[in-house]
Amino acid sequence: MIVQAILFYIFGTVAVACGVLVVSARNPVHSVLFLILAFFNAAGLFILIGAEFLAMILVIVYVGAVAVLFLFVVMMLDIDFLQLRSGFVQYLPIGALVGLILLAELILVIGGWAVSPSVPTQAPVLTAAGGVALSNTRALGDILYTRYLFGFQVAGLILLVAMIGAIVLTLRHRADVRRQSISAQLARRRAETVEVVKVPLGAGSD
Repeated sequence: MIVQAILFYIFGTVAVACGVLVVSARNPVHSVLFLILAFFNAAGLFILIGAEFLAMILVIVYVGAVAVLFLFVVMMLDIDFLQLRSGFVQYLPIGALVGLILLAELILVIGGWAVSPSVPTQAPVLTAAGGVALSNTRALGDILYTRYLFGFQVAGLILLVAMIGAIVLTLRHRADVRRQSISAQLARRRAETVEVVKVPLGAGSD
């Protein structure tokens, strides 16, 4: 129990500190790095309470989506790629710091399991109405698709609208590129598209 409490305070403190640094950092690259670190610490907190499925979803989905978020920020801010590559050296210390913190936390988690193997089994066991033990994924699915179905659908709709809005904001039309206009094609009349030319007998088509 002491190991679990120590890990909780470490993960919680680092997650709160990273959240503050995400909104206070002036450089978008630094903000993304601190955001990734905050996600990993939140995943560690989920593991401590026995929600390993949520921890894996947080790492796989959100940390993977951070790369897309970074690309979106680059497109919106119109950052010079040559200048970004030239400033790689100044980003190296903070990236190394984030990597060292993640490595230290992984060592703490593995060491905690080695010292106190009963920590993962101290999480409450979820049971169904018949007394059958439920897995984490099954229990989460039952709650989302029964009790919170309406909120789940509304959240999906909001994310869809946000994705379409991001695409519309970053879409740029170039004047030198020919694009197909279906409405203009359907609005054409026969006189505008077909021309009947009567060629005299014996004359060429030129």
